[in-house]
Amino acid sequence: MFRFLFLAILTGFTTSIEAAAKPNVILMLADDLGRQDLGCYGSTFYETPNLDRLSKEGALFTNGYAACPVCSPTRAAFQTGRWPQRTGITDYIGSPLKPELWKRNTQLLPAPYQDRLAHEEVSLAEMMKTAGYATFFAGKWHLGMEGWYPEDQGYDINQGGIEKGGPYGPGKYFTPYNNPRLPDGPPGEHLADRLAAETCQFIEAHKDKPFFACYAFYDVHTPLNAKKDLEAKYEAKRQKLGLSAKFGREEPRDVRLVQEHVTYAAMVEAMDTAVGTTLKKLDQLGLAENTIVIFTSDNGGLSTSEGSPTSNLPLRGGKGWLYEGGVREPLLMRWPAVLKAGRVIDTPVCSIDYFATLRDVCGAQSTSKIDGTSLRPLLEGSGELPERALMWHYPHYGNQGGAPGAAIRRGDWKLIHWFEGDRQELYNLRSDLSEQTNLAKQEPERVKTMLAELQAWQKDVGALMPTKNPAFDPSKPDGRSAGSPAKGGKKKAK
Repeated sequence: MFRFLFLAILTGFTTSIEAAAKPNVILMLADDLGRQDLGCYGSTFYETPNLDRLSKEGALFTNGYAACPVCSPTRAAFQTGRWPQRTGITDYIGSPLKPELWKRNTQLLPAPYQDRLAHEEVSLAEMMKTAGYATFFAGKWHLGMEGWYPEDQGYDINQGGIEKGGPYGPGKYFTPYNNPRLPDGPPGEHLADRLAAETCQFIEAHKDKPFFACYAFYDVHTPLNAKKDLEAKYEAKRQKLGLSAKFGREEPRDVRLVQEHVTYAAMVEAMDTAVGTTLKKLDQLGLAENTIVIFTSDNGGLSTSEGSPTSNLPLRGGKGWLYEGGVREPLLMRWPAVLKAGRVIDTPVCSIDYFATLRDVCGAQSTSKIDGTSLRPLLEGSGELPERALMWHYPHYGNQGGAPGAAIRRGDWKLIHWFEGDRQELYNLRSDLSEQTNLAKQEPERVKTMLAELQAWQKDVGALMPTKNPAFDPSKPDGRSAGSPAKGGKKKAK
């Protein structure tokens, strides 16, 4: 009897140690934030002291990628650890779902896609709950209508996650929000501040047991709307630095070349302040040491449409494009108990990897077949990831001028296959980060090999292809020249 009691006590003690050792997790996913929009990545106009601090206290990834150049597919990959093509969500939810609904004068009809994250998919929250984590979601969801909200996908609490892709209520980024999952706050309340406060409240309430919080910012998506004091600050800074708007050309659109947009700068700082609020709460509660904090974005900065508020230089293109400006993201990770501070990690990683990483380090389980790779060896400094290629497949026309296509990165080489005209572009990213010199003609064997690998992957994930548009009229303006602006967007002025 005594031996049985001893074993029971020992087993209980071991379990409590294991529970205590489980890291807390905060995932922060920005919206439309470009890699070059943070000070730690080189911005000299926008100010991001809290994210810069995060990079110094953890690791800065130079080759962090989104799974798609637009939001919903990346968010689906983020939540499931699977390529967007497996979930069926390959375009931002809200564009025409079926080819027969397409009205723009384009050479191709975009492929159909799903408008919700299927309940059969295993979400991050559902996976984390298998390891005993409390789960929380705040901010932008954009993965389905009511019935497919975060609370229907494993999250215990949902603050603000609905079907909309931006804060389109009467107050925009300020109350009233007109959000069925976020009651309005007092007059003047700012959305990023409110969601940070809700996140902190969740952390406080669950400080004594493992928690998983996903703060998916609405920032810095259109509508362009910011605090007036911050706008005044950046207008003064813009004048002091003598900055003015400059545009180049990314056919068939103009592309912003200089970071000097006052409202956008104010939005970036407001987002950074919300990050700081959350980090401060971890410090106050003594939780920072064993909390994994991950910050990244869902696609590149908006540089060719809807106000074109930022520049992604030296990266080419931006949101909606398969060039680096559309898919390479800021990625910062901090875990003081494991990850050595001040590291710079060059290994290419992608949105699909966070699910695999958390499943590994948190001891969670999932029944789904995932595509991501655990980043644990990189975080622990114990090794490198197995060599692999990263892939993209975007069979759509977004609102930013990009065309349907697919891409593969293997090592330093990146191949883009544009479906219009069946064209290939090949770049060496080590020597040509800005993707200015197309080496496809000089490297025909490399093109052939990489294209074959890309096509094999497309077949494996069930990628759907665009089809020829029988209504296309080459004598009329190309539908890529003036896409449908996102709700609440502003027309760009040169």
